[in-house]
Amino acid sequence: MTENKEYRNYLSRIEKLSDQHRKEAASKRHQSGNRTARENLEHLVDEDSFIEFGAFAVAAQRSRKDYDSLQKETSADGVITGFCEINSNEIGQENSNAIAIVYDYSVLAGTQGYFHHQKLDRIMDKAKKYHLPIVIYTEGGGGRPGDVDVNTQIAGLNVPTFAKWASLDGSSLRIAINNGYCFAGNAALFGAADFRIATLQSWIGMAGPAMIEGGGLGKFNPTDIGPSKMHEMNGTIDFLAKDEKEATDVAKKLLAYFQGNQEMFKASEQNKLRELIPEDRKWGYPIRDIIEVICDEGSFLELRKSYGRSVVTGFFRLEGKTFALLASDCQQLGGAIDAMSAEKSSEFMELCNDYDIPIVALVDTPGFMVGPESEEQSAVTKMSKLFKVGSKLSVPLVAIYLRKAYGLGAMAMVGGSFHEPIYSASWPTGEFGGMGLEGAVQLGFKRELEAVEDPKEREQLFDQLVASAYEKGKAIEAAAHLEIDAVIDPVDTRKIILKAYNNYKKGIDAS
Repeated sequence: MTENKEYRNYLSRIEKLSDQHRKEAASKRHQSGNRTARENLEHLVDEDSFIEFGAFAVAAQRSRKDYDSLQKETSADGVITGFCEINSNEIGQENSNAIAIVYDYSVLAGTQGYFHHQKLDRIMDKAKKYHLPIVIYTEGGGGRPGDVDVNTQIAGLNVPTFAKWASLDGSSLRIAINNGYCFAGNAALFGAADFRIATLQSWIGMAGPAMIEGGGLGKFNPTDIGPSKMHEMNGTIDFLAKDEKEATDVAKKLLAYFQGNQEMFKASEQNKLRELIPEDRKWGYPIRDIIEVICDEGSFLELRKSYGRSVVTGFFRLEGKTFALLASDCQQLGGAIDAMSAEKSSEFMELCNDYDIPIVALVDTPGFMVGPESEEQSAVTKMSKLFKVGSKLSVPLVAIYLRKAYGLGAMAMVGGSFHEPIYSASWPTGEFGGMGLEGAVQLGFKRELEAVEDPKEREQLFDQLVASAYEKGKAIEAAAHLEIDAVIDPVDTRKIILKAYNNYKKGIDAS
């Protein structure tokens, strides 16, 4: 009989974890247009795959609240953690193992308490030991001052959680999702993730209103602090999602690139590529149209779209294989690499190198952005970092020159030198030089141009000199002088990238 009673107690305790038991908390979330923590978990993980850690934990407040209330009000101490599978239908069950961490804002505003930290520390130890990726939902208000049961510490700053989280860098991929308020310790976890996804209804800051006011800096509403639109523009977030559903879908798609290859794919009609570069070399074109044709249909995911806009970064697939992408956007700054796009690109390349993702560079750049304003943005260090990162790349990089490839900027886009990629190929529209043609003519033929008094004649001479420089720097000439490996038909771009990568892979596997 005792066994039956304990089993009933066990079932009762399990039931208290469910949204059905915590109807008031669930209703409050729904009324505010948000999902519960367990609804997000259900969407994220494959069916029946979740193994929870520490489900019966409650806040360390037994000395101030009765135990039944704690079980109801502080379920799982505000954070759900466990092993799971994600995307097993797409990339196979053997590649789908992962860890889910879901903050529960309905529990003490998602704050971080004593047992809460212990749960995080344990699951992160498992992630590190087994090299498991983590998807974390970070909504919450930071440290919790109300855990009065803890009387063996003063400030509680010997918490290892944040050091453990940071130590996962390069070994366990971390994807953070935020919806709602995310302040202090929660923001530290969000900010240190490899990829950061936030919803339109997100406010993220290293301090919340109470801490700001306590520091004597004035009173602010939570919605005054770190709105997601601002973070989209300053590069803090990688993807701005409409809501939790879209954020979760994006997180799953992003994770899949790192989990393995997909067997099923569709390719667009490649003949379109011959028509997407304008005949007039001064005209811009939408680079994303070219990307969408080259990659497997529906496989491209762009990151940090509104930050460092002259370089597009993201992931895509070719015949189901994952590739990372750097692509010049000639409709932004003419494709010139400014400090922000250099920073974005170098950070992206570092991450790809850490997780063994091959890189494709689609180049159309007049080089680095120049001028006093550019230097004010710390251009020297941010641009130079591209060369430092390129020198340490161990993953293969394939360079495809679409049109302009000038100066240090073009070199930086492909690992630091035109001979760093495993293969460098240009479309017939490619043009090459130590700097932009117009600038090179103005600088190199300054005396000749100044000697012509008539403005129209000077302009004609300038155009002739530019045309002459263009003829010398055409893709075929660059290939003839072995500065690049080949000139290819745009239609063959997919095939060339895959051949280069597959040959590299065979060589690595053989060694």
